[in-house]
Amino acid sequence: MKKILTLLSFFCFSAPWLLAQDEICKSDFSQVKCSHAHIKNLHPDLRTNLNTSNYNIIYNRLYFELDPSVRYIKGQVVAHYKFTNGTNDEIIFDLTDSLTVDSIFYHQTKANFTHTNDQITIQLPASVPYDQLDSVRIYYQGVPPSNGFGSFEIGTHDGTPVLWTLSEPFGSKDWWPYKLSLTDKLDSMDVFITTPDFFKAGCNGKLVNTYGKKGSMTYHWQHRYPIAPYLLGIAVTNYEVFSNYVPMPDGSELEVLNYVYPESLLEAKANIPKIIPIIQLINQKVIPYPFAKEKYGHMQFGWGGGMEHQTMTSLKNFSFTLLAHEVAHQWFGDHVTCGSWEDIWLNEGFATYFEGLCQEAINPWNWYTWKYNKIANITSNPGGSVLVDDTTSVNRIFSSRLTYNKGSYLVHMLRWLLGDDDFYAALRNYLNDPKHAGGFAKTPDLIDALETQSGKDLTKFFDQWYYNQGFPVYDILLNQDGQGNNKKLNIYQTQSHPSVDFFEMPVPVQFFIGGKDTILRFDNTYNGQQFDIDLPGKVDSIKFDPELWLLAQYGSVSVSSGEIKEAEGKFSLFPNPGIEGFFLTSPGEIVENIKILDPTGRLVKNEPSGLKGDFISASGLSSGQYFIIIQTKSGIYSQKWIKN
Repeated sequence: MKKILTLLSFFCFSAPWLLAQDEICKSDFSQVKCSHAHIKNLHPDLRTNLNTSNYNIIYNRLYFELDPSVRYIKGQVVAHYKFTNGTNDEIIFDLTDSLTVDSIFYHQTKANFTHTNDQITIQLPASVPYDQLDSVRIYYQGVPPSNGFGSFEIGTHDGTPVLWTLSEPFGSKDWWPYKLSLTDKLDSMDVFITTPDFFKAGCNGKLVNTYGKKGSMTYHWQHRYPIAPYLLGIAVTNYEVFSNYVPMPDGSELEVLNYVYPESLLEAKANIPKIIPIIQLINQKVIPYPFAKEKYGHMQFGWGGGMEHQTMTSLKNFSFTLLAHEVAHQWFGDHVTCGSWEDIWLNEGFATYFEGLCQEAINPWNWYTWKYNKIANITSNPGGSVLVDDTTSVNRIFSSRLTYNKGSYLVHMLRWLLGDDDFYAALRNYLNDPKHAGGFAKTPDLIDALETQSGKDLTKFFDQWYYNQGFPVYDILLNQDGQGNNKKLNIYQTQSHPSVDFFEMPVPVQFFIGGKDTILRFDNTYNGQQFDIDLPGKVDSIKFDPELWLLAQYGSVSVSSGEIKEAEGKFSLFPNPGIEGFFLTSPGEIVENIKILDPTGRLVKNEPSGLKGDFISASGLSSGQYFIIIQTKSGIYSQKWIKN
């Protein structure tokens, strides 16, 4: 009962509601950049409702009355838009049916509307031609639901109420009327948050004004960059506020504005300054921070992670990897936003990889471990594509193994394939391209930037690593004569998933000769490929992919002396021909490894070491001739075997 009384008394004040609502004031409108004119390549979002695809949002002025101790919102949204074709006598916004629309005004006149199936349909008094700036204002209130990762939440920290939003991927409609779309960005917005004066309210953009009335405080945040609806975020509690400053390439300073819990202040002041070299590194690798005229910032919230709300990340703690991951999203995800949830790796894969790049440059002792752990996680399951194959599932969209980790390793391998110069130049071109900058992109847009810069055809790479599933398992065999003069390297590969026949990748191998080592790169284009090695001296040992450039596992890596010998006469392989498989006996000798190759040299089966007289199954192999490669301590042997 006490909460109800508090709610009623709190929502009686009306400070921002008396402002003029129908027109954008000239001083504001002069700053609005209509980014839609610069986006040549808008992509249809898989969830876009055709009812909301006939207009572009230009500007929003949003008013929210919020008390973090009460799960309730009272809001007003003034939406300025332009229809994109024809003449139109209605406009539709997405808003959950859980909230009540009190009234809607069109140019000072009350408008008729319906609110069903999570959509508001507003009847306009006359048809509006396309490309004409128009506006409506919507009054609404109620108890927002919580979907996804918590689209509208209240909680406590150290006994104090806290409220926050997290709209990705489909939660915007749970607390404000907009359009669920990855085709349209607001060009500009002003947000007014009124809350009891004990609290502070964080939001996107710059804090341009605060004013109080009757125990309340209103915070006016202004944002003048294009923004996708799910990237609007607010948080309200008794924040402590401090700033850090990042020296920028042009000699200016970027403010990092921090809203943190009082009990976290010392921890935050100790750890958030690590963001300074992180932002400087990303500035140097790609382009300068894309929202430099406003700020970057953090607002602490109760969800166990972080969310890259544009210019004002929400986060739980201040770990190095979380700081790096979320700020990288300001480039990859905010400045350029994925044009469909199936392409979410353009946000999360890149942010995850730049988290790794920050380890490489700033904490290099963690770089190898970071890569090793990513490979271990990705290869813990044989299947799964980076392309999201079910965009109705929030868990699939945000799969840590596929979207984040495999997506990040796809980026890492592109760097390996292209080389640093072309890789970073292509990313700069991608981020600066007027088709994407401040707008949306899909995977083919990234491919185009990479191919144009490097001159490489990446069709096969993306077919293998993005659209299809799995990863390669390599077996590497170096054979050399007794003096080490004639060295041949054979690279065999099996695939973890049948969607890919063969992964074509440059394979790095490290050679150790007399206490020295050399890394060579082999362009592996088919299975069983053999390479002549031109290195002086006898190779003592080899190591596959010592710097972890490849998303792969390896079955065996071995060095043998002597040519491949004929096995017949030394080994007994029967029955031959056979149906189910064969027995292999080797009197007086242990077989370390057996490989079965098809007539093209493709590795189709690899058996582990330590075999003696075992049955080797040929289950799953089609009828025909095969080559059996037998490795022992004394050498390597080959014998033909036929499956009936």
